[in-house]
Amino acid sequence: MFVMIWMLSTRIRNFLRRYAPTNILLAALHTRRGLKWGVPAMLLAVPYLFGVVLCAEATAHTGDGWLNILVLLFVWNALKFLVAGPALLARLIYVRVLEARAERASRVRTLSEGIELERIAIR
Repeated sequence: MFVMIWMLSTRIRNFLRRYAPTNILLAALHTRRGLKWGVPAMLLAVPYLFGVVLCAEATAHTGDGWLNILVLLFVWNALKFLVAGPALLARLIYVRVLEARAERASRVRTLSEGIELERIAIR
C-alpha cells in the first residue's frame, strides 16, 4: 500500500513539473540564463495575491466553498514566486562568484605560462 501511494505521488509530481505553467516557469528560472529574472519574477506573486483576495471575497459573499480551492492554489503559487526571488538572487551571486574565480584562475595560469615562455626564450 505504501509503495502504491509513493508511486502515485511521484507520478503526480512529475506530471505537474512537466505541465503546470508555474512549475515550467520556475524550472526555466533555475537555468543559468534565467537566474537574472528571479527578482522580477517575484512580481508575478502580485496577481496571484489579487486572485486570493477576489476569491476570498467571493467565497464570503456567495458561500461557494469550492472557491477555497482556488484560494489555496493562488496562495501556493504566490508563495512559490516570493520564495524563488531571493533564492535565485542568492544562487546568481554564488554562480557569478564561481565564474569570477574561474576567470581569475585562468588569467593567472595564462600569465604564469607566458612568464615561463619568456624565461625560456631569454636563455
